[in-house]
Amino acid sequence: MKQYLLSIYQPDGELPAPELLDRVMRDLDVLNQEIRAAGAWVFTGGLHPADTATVVRVRDGAMLTTDGPYAEGKEHLGGFWVIRAPDLDAALEWGRRAARATTLPIEVRPFQDGPEG
Repeated sequence: MKQYLLSIYQPDGELPAPELLDRVMRDLDVLNQEIRAAGAWVFTGGLHPADTATVVRVRDGAMLTTDGPYAEGKEHLGGFWVIRAPDLDAALEWGRRAARATTLPIEVRPFQDGPEG
C-alpha cells in the first residue's frame, strides 16, 4: 500500500471559539479511531503556530537561520496524518472525512514510492 500525507491548512490567528474547537477535537478523536481501525494509521501530529517556525538553510557553506515560517501566507500547515491507502481514491476519502472533522482544507499527497510503495 502507498503512503499519503494528509495536510491540514489552518488560518493564522485566534483559535476558534471553545464550542467549535471542542466539537472539532471530538470529531478528530473519532476519525483517528476510524483510521486506526481500518489499518490505515501510520502517525499524526499537530504543529504549533507558524510564527514559532525557524527556517534553516545553507548558503555558500554557511548555515543561516531565520524566523519562520518559510512561506508567507494567511494559512499554514497546522498538522498532518501519514496514512496507508490502497489508492488515491481511498486516500481522498480519508481526506474528505478529515476536512469534515476539522472544518479546514486538507491536502492529500502521495509519497514517492518507497519500501511499501
